[in-house]
Amino acid sequence: MRLPVKARHLPPRIVTGAFILNAGLGKWNADEEHAARLHGFAADTYPFLSKLKPKDFVKLLAAAEITLGSALLLPFVPSIVAGAGLAAFSGGLLGMYAKTPGMRKPGTPFPSDQGTALAKDVWMTGIAFGLIVDELTDGS
Repeated sequence: MRLPVKARHLPPRIVTGAFILNAGLGKWNADEEHAARLHGFAADTYPFLSKLKPKDFVKLLAAAEITLGSALLLPFVPSIVAGAGLAAFSGGLLGMYAKTPGMRKPGTPFPSDQGTALAKDVWMTGIAFGLIVDELTDGS
């Protein structure tokens, strides 16, 4: 039986999956202050999130990160599926970067000092699309 993961997909999947899994595990038991800070930042960009309580939001975020990180690490999850999940997740982070005032230098897409922490997440988008494109063009 052959696994649905190519050897060339393993390095980006392992490092990205471990990074995201660790982030989710770290948020799982977040205190009220940390939960409120994360929730406030996310709700400012995505107002529909303001309907959630901060602790509930952080539990959902942690669960999503744990699930996505695990999917990237598990070799039986097809790369196109893991890549699609990573694209959605990184797209949400880059949306926060694009929509949050002060994250970019005025009039440019380039990050301000405050925006670098989110702008750096573009690497996950590159990995996601690399996995997806490779799967869609395999054999071409």
